Amino acid sequence: MAKFLIADDHPLFREALKAALQAHFESSVFVESDSLDSTLMAIDTNFDLDIILLDLNMPGCENYYGVIRVCEDFPTIPVVVISASDSAQTISQTIGYGAKGFVSKAAAIATIADAINTVLNGGTWIPQELHDQINEISEEQKSIAGKVAELTPKQFQVLKYLQEGQLNKQIAYEMGVTEATIKAHISGIFKKLDVNTRTQAVLLVEKLQSGLQG
Repeated sequence: MAKFLIADDHPLFREALKAALQAHFESSVFVESDSLDSTLMAIDTNFDLDIILLDLNMPGCENYYGVIRVCEDFPTIPVVVISASDSAQTISQTIGYGAKGFVSKAAAIATIADAINTVLNGGTWIPQELHDQINEISEEQKSIAGKVAELTPKQFQVLKYLQEGQLNKQIAYEMGVTEATIKAHISGIFKKLDVNTRTQAVLLVEKLQSGLQG
């Protein structure tokens, strides 16, 4: 019997995936989450999870932060990313940031089950047709990922607003907090990313999506 965490913000997809997997993994237990915050909480309260099926772009997970954070915080629980974003570069970076497998949301349930079984048995799963196109991430990206993993979800949310060019006042309004709180978050971001300016912080996190080795 395996215990799954299905982390996806679309309830219909979660229900469909759970129903389909029950036919392949009898007597299994399923836990669900719909954001990064609820995913981290679910992992904290379910110490006996066997595997995490993680959506790449649900709330809080953008720019690979979700997979980076989960893999860094819970290295003993294998993660399989199930996403509609299934380019070779996306898969390369997903695996590079710690996931043990990647499956497209368009894949047949039998393929998803094969991927899960492979990962549960200690292997890594990549779509067969893309094997030759998968590259390693750069050492710089690995270093940046380690720094980004130290950001709290609130700090990463502030960083996303910085990427959009928003001012402290605007960010405070969007998040429903004071400007002083935003300034404190930004100071924390600078310290953890080892940068001194907003521009440096934004450029650093943008490198998470580029710079693959050939």
